[in-house]
Amino acid sequence: MDTQNASYQAGQVKGQTQEKASNMADKASNAALSTKESCQEAGQQVKAKAQGACDAVKNAVGGNK
Repeated sequence: MDTQNASYQAGQVKGQTQEKASNMADKASNAALSTKESCQEAGQQVKAKAQGACDAVKNAVGGNK
């Protein structure tokens, strides 16, 4: 009976460990996705500002005719 109980307990611990590992992997994946989206958004903002600066220079020197 002790061997059976120990085996059961080991199975429980294994299952809990797998669940925790899966949850941690999900959290890491979500964090990575969030970071990617933040970087993409920042890149779009930089691109828009650069385009605006380029347009301003063109307007100043008459390049938009």
